[in-house]
Amino acid sequence: MSILETIHNPDDLRHLAVEQLPELATELRDVIINTVAKNGGHLASSLGVVELTLALHYVFQTPEDLLVWDVGHQAYAHKLLTGRCDRFSSLRQMDGLSGFPKPKESSYDTFGVGHSSTSISAALGMTLARELQDKPGRAIAVIGDGSLTAGMAFEALNQAGSLDRDLIVILNDNEMSISNNVGALSGYLNRLMTGEVVNRFRHDVKSVLTNIPRVGDPIFKMVKRAEGTFKGFVVPLGTLFEDLGFQYVGPLPGHKIDALVETFQNLKKLHGPILVHVITKKGKGYEPAEKNPTAFHGIGPFDIATGAVTKKKNVPMSYTTVFGQTLTKLAGDDERLVGITAAMPAGTGMETMARDFPERVFDVGIAEQHGVTLAAGMATQGLRPFVAIYSTFMQRAYDQVIHDIALQNLPVTLCLDRGGLVGEDGPTHHGAFDLSYLNLVPNLTIMAPKDENELQHLLKTALHHNAPVAIRYPRGSGVGVEMDQVLECLPIGSWEILQEGNAGVVLAVGSCVYPAWEAIKELAQEHPDRPVALINCRYIKPMDEKMLLECLKNQPFIMTIEENSIIGGFGSAVAGFQANNSLTGTRLSIHGLPDHFIEQGSLPQLRQKYGLDSSGIKARIQNLMAALKT
Repeated sequence: MSILETIHNPDDLRHLAVEQLPELATELRDVIINTVAKNGGHLASSLGVVELTLALHYVFQTPEDLLVWDVGHQAYAHKLLTGRCDRFSSLRQMDGLSGFPKPKESSYDTFGVGHSSTSISAALGMTLARELQDKPGRAIAVIGDGSLTAGMAFEALNQAGSLDRDLIVILNDNEMSISNNVGALSGYLNRLMTGEVVNRFRHDVKSVLTNIPRVGDPIFKMVKRAEGTFKGFVVPLGTLFEDLGFQYVGPLPGHKIDALVETFQNLKKLHGPILVHVITKKGKGYEPAEKNPTAFHGIGPFDIATGAVTKKKNVPMSYTTVFGQTLTKLAGDDERLVGITAAMPAGTGMETMARDFPERVFDVGIAEQHGVTLAAGMATQGLRPFVAIYSTFMQRAYDQVIHDIALQNLPVTLCLDRGGLVGEDGPTHHGAFDLSYLNLVPNLTIMAPKDENELQHLLKTALHHNAPVAIRYPRGSGVGVEMDQVLECLPIGSWEILQEGNAGVVLAVGSCVYPAWEAIKELAQEHPDRPVALINCRYIKPMDEKMLLECLKNQPFIMTIEENSIIGGFGSAVAGFQANNSLTGTRLSIHGLPDHFIEQGSLPQLRQKYGLDSSGIKARIQNLMAALKT
């Protein structure tokens, strides 16, 4: 029996000898690698914190001591140690374990998470709440160095230091967020170790020690080998955090369990805010992930022996790839175009433009708010910024979209990748709200292409539109249509009639267009005398009011279909237009995502569940037609 099979909760873990923990770490890595190879998931980050996770649960009395993970994509070992080993094979599957901490899943998941830089704020809030209620235990936040590029983390550090409460912050320093870290802060620690003052001091220490007869050289070599102690001695590494009111401890070797355990046991005796700096390696223990942690950050199923991702044959280019290639092409024709991304040049496709125009692409780190206002500043000086951020992460910069871009009517294009459902990452990552939260913003044009070819035309349209634009497009592969070589601007607010008909009309948005088209074609074969029309509503705002008026005057029903929340989305805008024009003779049926958070599952599973695939849309149309017939 393996050690892991005996661990049903952290209490079992604490009965082990420290010497057994490295073997358990190996077992955890094997399970994580084998599971992610089948299900996909966040591999490199989870492999990097195995020893750290073991040490935290071994020393602290979780769940009485509250362990708060930042982002949460590194919590696979945590799940395995907290009673979920027998269900781990269901990771990220429909009705299975979430890929992120989820309080309703386990009492050890103390805070629901999926976005970055929230852990210190949450842990401080827990600390204050427990103090007010006289509850035992302390909170421990685990945050990566990449997440520290977001201002929210420093807002929390600032208050935590001033309040002087018993809070522990673990800085998991792997020198990466998703892609390589950028910015002054992420280089702070490295620069301290390579700066002139430190190097001069190191040289002076070496000169003094090596000149001591007989013993000097061995002493220097011993100090040099003790890297963590040496760094802590010669470098004011914790100055930044100590100035914020924290006791600084580290840097610690993040893969030496005995050192971590001993340090954490000592920390339990200390009071006040403490920051522990731990050095880890993303992908630790699996060579392909160590060599390419960016590729293994969020990865689909792969071959363990080679690390090669399992790819389907003859799959069309992804929307992300088309975006990257089109943006690069447009940048070659227009020197005003600049690209901005928030720590995800690869994930958003922005790395394509960065290779050809590195001086015109800016990675702001995990700082969406800053990225959006940075774009606004550039736009005031005549540039045309394209800001590529996942739909779910653009929520974090909502005030900046309204106040800094739209209010000033600046020509910034927001490129919302992963608009709609995203699949196995679940509710923290679905782009289910962008049409709703953007539709109420004045001056903003909102676009949603029906396919990858239309995406490239809309990108050119946005470049030449002298006002703010948001383009949302789905995750995954395109439809596989032929790609035009010459790009044209599509008239703002123009819809496209794809199918004529007088038995009713479907107004479809983005990824719902082709499933609706397939459904309507099937219905046409079954009921050739009752053709249903289909319109590609590629502009959510402004709508094609002329075409919409024609539909409301001449069609027996209008059905809207969108991969967005039905609350405040495209269908709601159509309903508002109908009411304001007192055209109530046409029956309106609004369809999209329901008013609750959507759990994880594959895209086909979720679209089937919520009636957004062709069969679901067909059934909705049939129900409408039957109701009107009676």
